[in-house]
Amino acid sequence: METKRRGDLVINGLGSSNGGQFNEVTLNGKGTVNTDVECTHFDCNGSGTVNGNVTATTAKISGNGKINGTIAGQSLSIDGTAKVQNNVLVKHVKVAGKASIGGKIKSDEIKIRGRITVGGDCEAETFKGESHFTIGGLLNADLIDITIFSDCKVKEIGGQTILIRQKSPLMGFLKPFIQTQLETELIEGDKIEIENTKASVVRGNNVTIGPSCIIGIVEYSGELSMDEKAVVKEIRKT
Repeated sequence: METKRRGDLVINGLGSSNGGQFNEVTLNGKGTVNTDVECTHFDCNGSGTVNGNVTATTAKISGNGKINGTIAGQSLSIDGTAKVQNNVLVKHVKVAGKASIGGKIKSDEIKIRGRITVGGDCEAETFKGESHFTIGGLLNADLIDITIFSDCKVKEIGGQTILIRQKSPLMGFLKPFIQTQLETELIEGDKIEIENTKASVVRGNNVTIGPSCIIGIVEYSGELSMDEKAVVKEIRKT
């Protein structure tokens, strides 16, 4: 009921404002908000900067958005370019553009179809990516479903079901010119199926090592399947 009495903050063109509590915050031009913002809807269509934290039920960045703090809320959609200095604490995250997160991401569901860089950990119940990404910490989710079409790097991967596949090129002659490998130190889960992956250690119950994988050590307790084009230096049955 309180949010119905809040006003809106709209910046068209070049302008700046202090933050506060609002119903809707819309940045259409080159707008700057100088302190924390709490609102129902946050929409950045132009080149917007928030010098503080953003707490919003729904947030959408279609233009070029810079958040010098943390974003928290229910949903975040990035179709343009976004830079978040600290953390993203949002239940549903969708990136179709380009995002740079200085801290960590904690979410229920993450869908990536663009390009994302995360400085810290990335934690979710479901992580689905058809993208180019770099994660400086641990990628942890019950379901991790990745289709790689460019170079991807993550420090460690942990989950219940981990699927890493190579995106098929539209034309066969493009394949030799495109780097399509995921690189990580550790993959650990119950069910693991990977392709085009370079990892120091793969540890799981049922493990499938597909083509173009380069693995240091594979540890498995259930079943192991390996493609003839995979390279595995050491295998351990636990």
